[in-house]
Amino acid sequence: MQALWMLAAAFFFATMAVCVKFASEYFNSAELVFYRGLLGMFFMWALARTRGIPLATRFPGMHMWRSLVGVVSLGAWFYAIAHLPLATAMTLNYMSSVWIAAFLVGGALLMGLLPARGQATTGTIASQGPLVLTVITGFAGVVMMLRPTIEQNQAFAGLIGLMSGLLAAFAYMQVMALARVGEPETRTVFYFAVGSAVAGGVGVLMAGASEWHWKPALWLIPLGVLASLGQLCMTRAYSLAKTRSATLVVANLQYSGIVFGAVYSLVLFGDRIEMIGWAGMALIVASGIAATVLRARAAPGSPAEEH
Repeated sequence: MQALWMLAAAFFFATMAVCVKFASEYFNSAELVFYRGLLGMFFMWALARTRGIPLATRFPGMHMWRSLVGVVSLGAWFYAIAHLPLATAMTLNYMSSVWIAAFLVGGALLMGLLPARGQATTGTIASQGPLVLTVITGFAGVVMMLRPTIEQNQAFAGLIGLMSGLLAAFAYMQVMALARVGEPETRTVFYFAVGSAVAGGVGVLMAGASEWHWKPALWLIPLGVLASLGQLCMTRAYSLAKTRSATLVVANLQYSGIVFGAVYSLVLFGDRIEMIGWAGMALIVASGIAATVLRARAAPGSPAEEH
């Protein structure tokens, strides 16, 4: 059952990206972040009230940092969706697992280069071999995916999409920290929505608001609702996964969002992605799954990532 919940979450997130793609023709990224946060905030407030979960927190600083990093990642992802093929933007955002693996490798190498007195360094470095290979594979996939975008003068949007995945990795680690101190996921998602609304509102004041048309504005409603539904389904999937193997299945099924995004990209938008781009996408998915498995061996039981 947890697998079906994760598939539903991936479908909701990919469909939300479709709404972003359509709405981005009429609204800038700051406006999309604002409306996504505003609608998500009211949705999560209603859910918390229904479940009897208080929204007061003892860790406002942690929520502020998680929201800051997450909002910048979200804005970068929305920008990438507006300027890249949907499948490409989705895949670059799902690079977060590979980025986390890169952080782990970097930390282990640093510890190996600066060992405590009397400790050997070779074991620390050698033990990271599988993760190193995973990171190299993931970034090889990125180079393959970005090559077509560079040829189509979309290099800047590609780098922004890559940055969204990097910042999503930082946000993911902050979510893990909040889970360790006992914060309910409903509360974490609520404060992220609040942060999105506030940051998006500030962005609108700085960049200006687009001319309002009610028909394109209809895309904003499913954008906020689908984002909240995706987070809830993902949370449900992880809560039902009681064993390490079940958690691994759930974590890896999140990459089905790339498949849904690719189908939408081809069917709804007629995007043409060269074979090297598809090969790069496959490498990123494979390296993301491998990174998830290797991290789970070291520290099983990770909370859900959020979008």
